[in-house]
Amino acid sequence: MNKDVVIETERLILRQWNMNDLDDIVEGLNNINVTKWLAGAPFPYTIEDAKHFVQKTIDNDLYNFAIVLKSENKAIGGTQLTNVNLAYGTAGGGIWISEKYQGFGYGTEAFSARIKYAFEVLGLRRLDNGYFKENEKSHKMQLKLGYKDEGIRRKCFISKATGKIEDEYLTGLLKEEFIEYKR
Repeated sequence: MNKDVVIETERLILRQWNMNDLDDIVEGLNNINVTKWLAGAPFPYTIEDAKHFVQKTIDNDLYNFAIVLKSENKAIGGTQLTNVNLAYGTAGGGIWISEKYQGFGYGTEAFSARIKYAFEVLGLRRLDNGYFKENEKSHKMQLKLGYKDEGIRRKCFISKATGKIEDEYLTGLLKEEFIEYKR
């Protein structure tokens, strides 16, 4: 990812993570109600976990965005594009929002901006996503943005936070199906 990539919406800024975000990351991810939905985030989530995460995103030039709430200049979550394949025009990715900032549409706004960037700037044609069965909020958000249900990968993940073996429910979005989030 070009380190200068900044995506701005009405209420949010999506930008590269940096070491100034460590406390916000720990505040958001040291919460089982958030990490239980993420395959790769441990619980408890420590400052060392946050340092490792941020350094990895910087070193590996990943499409991994901090979601910053403009009104508070605070990182309230994260979203990313993973497995970006420019030759095939595809990518995956996910999102998380700190629990106290859920229910205000920030996740949908950020995810929509990330999708728009993937389609319009990177020129992708398809995005893959998924969710754990009980995470109905994530599923509803994806459907709202145009994602279609595509299948189940049975016993695909072991959640680092809970140790539970999880099925991944798969969704996919084609460029022409994208419904841009409007407040």
